[in-house]
Amino acid sequence: MITATDLEVRAGVRTLLSAPGPALRIQPGDRIGLVGRNGAGKTTTLRILAGEGEPYAGGVVRSGDIGYLPQDPKEGDLSVLAKDRVLSARGLDTLLRDLEKQQALMAEVADDAARDKAIRTYGQLEERFSALGGYVAESDAARICHSLGLPDRVLDQQLKTLSGGQRRRIELARILFAASDGSGGKSDTTLLLDEPTNHLDADSISWLRDFLQAHDGGLVVISHDVDLLADVVNRVWFLDAVRGEADVYNMGWQKYLDARATDEQRRKRERANAEKKAGALRAQAAKLGAKATKATAAQNMLKRADRMISELDEERVADRTARIRFPDPAPCGKTPLMAEGLTKVYGSLEIFTGVDLAIDKGSRVVVLGLNGAGKTTLLRLLAGTERPDTGVIEPGYGLKIGYFAQEHDTLDDMASVWENIRHLAPDAGEQDLRGLLGAFMFSGPQLDQPAGTLSGGEKTRLALAGLVSSAANLLLLDEPTNNLDPISREQVLDALRSYTGAVVLVTHDPGAAAALEPERVILLPDGTEDHWSTEYQELIELA
Repeated sequence: MITATDLEVRAGVRTLLSAPGPALRIQPGDRIGLVGRNGAGKTTTLRILAGEGEPYAGGVVRSGDIGYLPQDPKEGDLSVLAKDRVLSARGLDTLLRDLEKQQALMAEVADDAARDKAIRTYGQLEERFSALGGYVAESDAARICHSLGLPDRVLDQQLKTLSGGQRRRIELARILFAASDGSGGKSDTTLLLDEPTNHLDADSISWLRDFLQAHDGGLVVISHDVDLLADVVNRVWFLDAVRGEADVYNMGWQKYLDARATDEQRRKRERANAEKKAGALRAQAAKLGAKATKATAAQNMLKRADRMISELDEERVADRTARIRFPDPAPCGKTPLMAEGLTKVYGSLEIFTGVDLAIDKGSRVVVLGLNGAGKTTLLRLLAGTERPDTGVIEPGYGLKIGYFAQEHDTLDDMASVWENIRHLAPDAGEQDLRGLLGAFMFSGPQLDQPAGTLSGGEKTRLALAGLVSSAANLLLLDEPTNNLDPISREQVLDALRSYTGAVVLVTHDPGAAAALEPERVILLPDGTEDHWSTEYQELIELA
């Protein structure tokens, strides 16, 4: 269980959330949807609940186990095997190594006393290993990984050989493995999940939904997947970015939406009635005010009118949205980018081999493939942030690349918002950049905020702002709609529709592919090129 008391959350001098008393409480059986626009403080609040950050004021009391999935997991040692990373959630990876050491010791020692000690130690370790579900743990971990769309071969690979999406699913598998004893028993683990459906295909999302519905412990989930919220949550915390407050709804998703709509209608109706009455009082006060003998009565009427308005529930202001428009492309030749024979290998694992492609001026290309097929790796090669093992990339006349990385690799987490945009657009004027950041909803103290403290949606907006200032004639976009609220997502899709330069797009979002209106598709890992058709659109929808 987690209880936050008098919680106040800030980003710099900006108050994101003020929740007096024990308003935010998570108990077993609670499945809470934490919602609000990008920048409302959802990710920051979840980090504080998980103990990964400190509130500005108030306190958080935690009991029981917590499984926390951040938006951008930092796995630490990338040399460990994916299987060991998942097993480490219960400490089984260490126990396995200790059992192997004791086995070797029992076989090697000649002294009876030393052998007996090794046997006793082995027995104690084995008992603990068994109590943690050790003998079925590997199959349980493999089942969870498979359900999240990870092939069996991935479990025997080092984390550094996996794509960003695969590593994130390993982290999700690790958390779910910790919350499951493999025997269908109850678990009181509190799950705190920030955008858990990122990088998941439709089958994996369906499995995750069933897992979360059956989970006995507490759950807080941040997600822009409204279908997941509708199927899973039984309570909603809405973070109001305008008021800096949390509204708690003890109801499921659809009832929450209905309640919000009813509440908005009530607020508007009450405000209209109050403004009508206040207007009548002010008009009457104006008439009385002309007469000295009625001056006191007129003042009382004005005070009453002001009081009627001030006592109203605060009117919700429509959410601000980023004004996203991709750049007018710089002049370039007929084929600004060509690649021949691209091959990428990690250790003994071949990602893809012999990929050829030619990106013509203004062309629109979608890269498709199963998770782990090398889509992100291909974009990194084309962007020049990684080198191919064999093959060449040939830039054409006037090539200017704008690269959006799904893991926000183009941003410096230690640098401020302002320092990042200066780095991304070194030739732009200061006033132009301030105007650009304002259009992307960054202003005032936010400019000094470290990029590492931004939410996933805010990082996406900052990276997109860098693209807008780039005058790129070739955009390499890797999951550009991830972490965005519905309104911001539509802004990105509108920008895609109107951009006249060339685009190479990697996406799990069918709407993004439809907005691009692609001409060609590249299928990985084979590198096969084909004309776009509705069949490929359906493939994205199924994925």
